[in-house]
Formats: sequence, structure tokens, C-alpha cells
Amino acid sequence: MTACLVLTPLIGVIAILMGRDPKATARLTTTVMLITGILLAGLWAMGIREGLSMDPIVLNKPEIRLGLGLYDGMSVIMMLLSVTVAFAAARTGSCEKRHEALWNISLLLIAAGAIGAFISTDLFFFYAFHELALIPTFLMIGILGRGERKIIAWKATIYLAFGSIVLLAGLLWLVSSSGTSSLAFEDLLKTSIPSEDQQGIALFLIIGFGTLVSLFPFHSWAAPTYASAPAPISMLHAGVLKKFGLYGLLRLHPLVPEGMSHWLNLVIVLLIGNILWVGLVTINQKRLDLMLGNSSVMHMGYIFLAFAALIEAGSEAENPVAMPAAILLMFAHGVTIAMLLGLTDRIEKKTGTLDLRNLGGLASLTPRLAFLFGLAAMASIGLPGLANFAGEVMVFIAGFKGWQARSGMGSVQIATIIALWGLVISAVYMLRAYRKTFQGPKGSHTTKAEDLSPSERKPAIFLAFVLVIVGIFPNLLLGLLGDSGSESSESRELQPPSKQVLLPDPEPKSQQAILAN
Repeated sequence: MTACLVLTPLIGVIAILMGRDPKATARLTTTVMLITGILLAGLWAMGIREGLSMDPIVLNKPEIRLGLGLYDGMSVIMMLLSVTVAFAAARTGSCEKRHEALWNISLLLIAAGAIGAFISTDLFFFYAFHELALIPTFLMIGILGRGERKIIAWKATIYLAFGSIVLLAGLLWLVSSSGTSSLAFEDLLKTSIPSEDQQGIALFLIIGFGTLVSLFPFHSWAAPTYASAPAPISMLHAGVLKKFGLYGLLRLHPLVPEGMSHWLNLVIVLLIGNILWVGLVTINQKRLDLMLGNSSVMHMGYIFLAFAALIEAGSEAENPVAMPAAILLMFAHGVTIAMLLGLTDRIEKKTGTLDLRNLGGLASLTPRLAFLFGLAAMASIGLPGLANFAGEVMVFIAGFKGWQARSGMGSVQIATIIALWGLVISAVYMLRAYRKTFQGPKGSHTTKAEDLSPSERKPAIFLAFVLVIVGIFPNLLLGLLGDSGSESSESRELQPPSKQVLLPDPEPKSQQAILAN
């Protein structure tokens, strides 16, 4: 049944190629994907796992399986993020009639690639699905992008190709050192990588995955790409596809814990670069789209901070907050940035500019647009009651989990304190952008702007609803992490009482070891 999440968009692509209406087909396809995703997540939460996956063998030596299934709670949450953003992206933006087929086919292929990567249970297809999603991204930027689209498309191609090649080398090294002929995650996690290989493998994974995530200093491709790409493509890439790298690091970390621990200080230096350096660059932006693109890069630093806390602990058992913090913030950031980029596209369509110096006074003309953009902006800076707040609080808790005052400050604790300044920086650039866009006197391009139509505001309202629900009830997602397919019931029963959840949950059976006392 899980395979339907990948087959459905591919069927939609075939339907468009056969002459079906591209826009209607894409909207119907993403609706089916959303309903299927919610249904699968519900079955997972109820403990129903049988019949949800497919696992046919493609090759025997090495053993490569087209495994598509809900591997654990992390894959469930990332699948939900993918179908959520894809549903909204299919209803955002517009293009000329002659480009509608390319527009919607690219959207569906990116969605299929992202979902395929997150639900793959085999390392080969995990990598292959991500590469599939990159191809239509480059095409859409180069053909239908804005500004210097060809230059930007080539720059993104070079950066991401570099990251993919380094990552591929690291994955091949990992598989070679594991001594197993199977590429299934379940089999790989049962192997032991020699200590002498772990440092090199870990470095390749950090650089490869880090480039795909826009980890400092391999980040300069990201903001121009999101600013140039058509709205649905930037929503899917910034909101979903960029999480592939973080997902991969969290997934493969147990294989090379010693290697990751060796590079802990390097990861900390780079994530601080994301938060502080890129944060200051974001403040200096004069265009709304570039500001949002850089803000997306900045916020990756907080997720890497949770990953650094996990590296320091050595295992999820030692820091049960780090993994859920990273996953929850990935979901929250994906929904938030998708909503902001979608609304930014509407601002450009209604005013003809995204230059902050030419905007202003839109709140009086477009109150619905102002409210929805403001809500997403407040989510981005961590307003309580919205999804990002729960994720960021958990990240900061993870940074000090298990810390003893008598042992002094470690590198993760120092990085956590420094990262708090990022909250100030993000508040400065986001509130400044909102004021220049919606408050004050009307700009030269805003005097005749019209508010969002019903069809234009529906995707934003949907994403806003998700942010509010997850912000108020974070255990709706966190509860999915408790009973992972990779963790045995015996190991969960042996967890000490101090690892019990502190977040309220109406169903005691779903409370898991997420937040520690």
C-alpha cells in the first residue's frame, strides 16, 4: 500500500503525457497522495504494519531491493511532510498554458522522488529517488525560472552534483566496510563498521549530505535557487527535498558513531556558520524572496544542532530528545517555508516586485494575505503555539540533556548558547520584512494590489492549519516516533523510568520516551 505514494504521482505524469488536463490531474493526484499518507500514518499509529510495504528483489549480488515501506516513525513523519507540501504546491502558482504540462509533470516527479527517498528501505533506492527529484528541479529553474535562471540552474547543478558524488563515495565506502551484500537499512544496521574506516566515511557523509542541506559553507546555491524557481518547485525543494540530507545523517549515524564523534567540533563550527553568518546575511537582503531563501538556510543550523547533540551522546538512548527534536523541527520548517514561499509568489503576482524598497502598506489592501503571511512569519521565528516553537524548544533541551554543571561547558552546550542569538537575528529580519511589506505608507508598486482570492488562500490556510495543530499538539507527530520498526519491543521495555515523556497526551499508550526529566 505504501508503494501507492510513489506510483500515484507517476500515474499522474502518464495521464498528463496522454493529454489529460495538467492542472486538474496534478491537483487530483496530490489529493489522493495526501489522503493515502494520512491513512498510512493512522494505521502506523494504531500499530497496523502488515501489508503496508513492498520488497521485491531487483538484484541478488549485491542484494538490492525495491523496498518501499514505513521503516520507522521518522519515515512516517517525513512522508507526511512530503504529501502535505505537495498538496499545497499543486495549488500554488501559475504559468502560461503552453508550459502547464512541464510545470505539473515536474511537480509530480519531485514529489515522487522525495517520497520515494523517505520511504525507501534500501540504500540504493534511497539515493536514486533523490537524484530523480533533482532533474526536474534543474529543468524548471532553467526553463521557467526568474532572473538569471540559467546561471542559477547551473550553479545549483554544480553544487548538488558535487554533494551527490561525495555522498555516493561515502555510501560505497560504507557498504564496502560493512561486509554485507545487502543494501537494506535493516541489514546494514546489524553490521559493524571498522573503527579505522569510520572517520573517513563520516566526513564524506557530512560533506555530501551537508551540501545537499546547504550546510555552511556549501550553502550559497540555495537562496538564489529558491528565489529563481517557480513557486511550487521552491516549496517542494526548500520544504521537503532539502530535508533528505538531514534524514540521511540521522538514519546512517548509528553505523559510524565513532566517526561522527571525531568530527563533532567541525559540525558545530559549520552549524554556527549557518545560524550566525547566514543570519546576518539574511538581515542584509533587499528582496523578500532572497531573504526567505537565506532564512531557510539559517534554520538548518538548528536542526544540525540537534544532530550535534545526538553525536555527543553517541546514541539515541543517551539523548532521547535529540532525534525527536530534529525530526519535529524538520517537519515544522518544511511547512513554514513552503507557506512563506507560496505567499511570496502571490505578493509578486499582485505587485510586480519583491524589492522591499518598493513594497509597503499591503495590510490595508490585502488583509487576508497580511494575516496568513504574518502567521507563517511568526511560526518561523518560533512563536509559542505554532509548530516551530515546539521543535526549537526541544533542540535547546537536547543541547543540555545529561549536562552536569560540575563537568563544565562542552562544545554542544556552548553552541546551544550561541544559537540563542539566532532567535534574535531571525526576529529582526522577519519582522523587518513584514513591516516593509505590509506596514507603513504604500509603495510604488502596491497602490492597486488585490487581496487573495478564495482559490489562492486555500493552500496557505491548509498549511497554517497544520502549523497550528502540530504547535498545539506536537505529540500527534512525536507519538509516531515511539514504536519504530528498527527498535525492538524488548529494548523499549528496558528503558529506565527517567526517559518517560513529559508532553501531555490524551492516549497514555502513545506516550514515548521523548523528553527526559
